[in-house]
Amino acid sequence: MSEESDRPKPSDFGTDENAPPVEEKPYKIIFEANKCFGAGRCAEVADNWEMDLETGLARAKSYFVGEDELDENVEAAEVCPAKKGRGVIHVIDRRTDEELSPDPHGDGTLSVDW
Repeated sequence: MSEESDRPKPSDFGTDENAPPVEEKPYKIIFEANKCFGAGRCAEVADNWEMDLETGLARAKSYFVGEDELDENVEAAEVCPAKKGRGVIHVIDRRTDEELSPDPHGDGTLSVDW
């Protein structure tokens, strides 16, 4: 089995039986919280993101979002300066398993550091 096939599909990562239907919330946020250093830019541009005053780190209010919330979450992913500007917020299309943002590879593949 190849290393690629050993990895979970982005749409399956962190998903449980309580996840909303894909038709309702087609986008998913994968957040590398262990790499967040609390710059707060995500919370400045997106209502879905807030700073946790106890930890000093960002936190999403929802990890599943619809079309109406997509733009602000893409912007949050793009402004995140962590991982030397590659960001730790990843917006995934659950229907295609493509990373919409930040997409540093330019090909839609997931840029999470497993």
